[in-house]
Amino acid sequence: MLKLFRSPSTLVTLLAGLAGVLLVLYAWRLPPFLTSVETTENAYVRGYVTTISPQVSGYIVEVPVKDYAEVKQGDVLVRIDDRSYTQKVAQARATLQAQQASLANSHQQELSAQANIHAAEAEVESAESVLNQAELTSRRVANLTDRGVASTSESEKAAAAQLQAKAGLNRAKAAVEVARQSLATIIVSRAALEANVTGAEAAVQLADIDLQNTVIVAPRDGRLGEIGARLGQYVTPGTQLLAVVPRDVWVVANFKETQLYGMQIGQPVTIVVDALNKRTIKGHIQNFSPATGSEFSVIKPDNASGNFTKIAQRVGVRISIDKDQAPIEHLGPGLSVVVSIDKSSAPQTGEDLLSLY
Repeated sequence: MLKLFRSPSTLVTLLAGLAGVLLVLYAWRLPPFLTSVETTENAYVRGYVTTISPQVSGYIVEVPVKDYAEVKQGDVLVRIDDRSYTQKVAQARATLQAQQASLANSHQQELSAQANIHAAEAEVESAESVLNQAELTSRRVANLTDRGVASTSESEKAAAAQLQAKAGLNRAKAAVEVARQSLATIIVSRAALEANVTGAEAAVQLADIDLQNTVIVAPRDGRLGEIGARLGQYVTPGTQLLAVVPRDVWVVANFKETQLYGMQIGQPVTIVVDALNKRTIKGHIQNFSPATGSEFSVIKPDNASGNFTKIAQRVGVRISIDKDQAPIEHLGPGLSVVVSIDKSSAPQTGEDLLSLY
């Protein structure tokens, strides 16, 4: 038996078998390799990549920026030919002035209608005076006729004059009503004129907005991606011109569901960045995805059909990067990292976390 173990080939075989067993135990994190540290290479740097597109159509007349340049919020990125939009603003303002003039004319018509009402009311008073005089004359002539002093024809003329005065009074009263209805018509139609003025003001504002949109500016501080805009290019709303990438970055690590137990928000994280020659930076767990990655995919798997093979799903873990670390400025969205989390570590409190970000 001892001679068997002294054989070199036997020793090599035993050592190879022992190494295989140890490798399996290490891969499955079984004793003596049981550890509270969970690691994944399925982790990437994420950030806000804002794609810039125009809101108006036109030819590009200026592109004052270059690829990968640093920009500040409000810096001009692209200019679109604004000649037609300038004229649209002038046209909209001219229409507004015309509508305002119509509204002012309506107010003037109201004053004129009120004056007509006063004049018609004065005519009523005059007609009442004439009628009163005609009635007195008619009664006087009738008395004279009864005594034989005046002729019948004079009595008839006085009665006719009375009727004519009565008709004049009715005509004057009707003129007052016509003047009042004319005033009501002017007031009612003014609502449409006021609506026209409001619509014209909105048209001016829209034209101003379109004019302002011919100058495309950076929405926030950051760096530019590759510039897709070209001088003289005709663009339409939605055309992708360039992208702005702010400095704010974080890490999303996709851990297997079997690794999640024991992880807590606030636990420290070690991040190894491939692009920085395996340099290590620190971070903290910020949040967990509400569902596995497969639930957010366009085509979801249907495990109810065919044969089933259980596959450990992955859940995204968002990791905030601690501030005041020199390598942070070199991080960009899309970079690969290796994330390690010690589940035995105590999570930071809310106040501690605020001091880190």
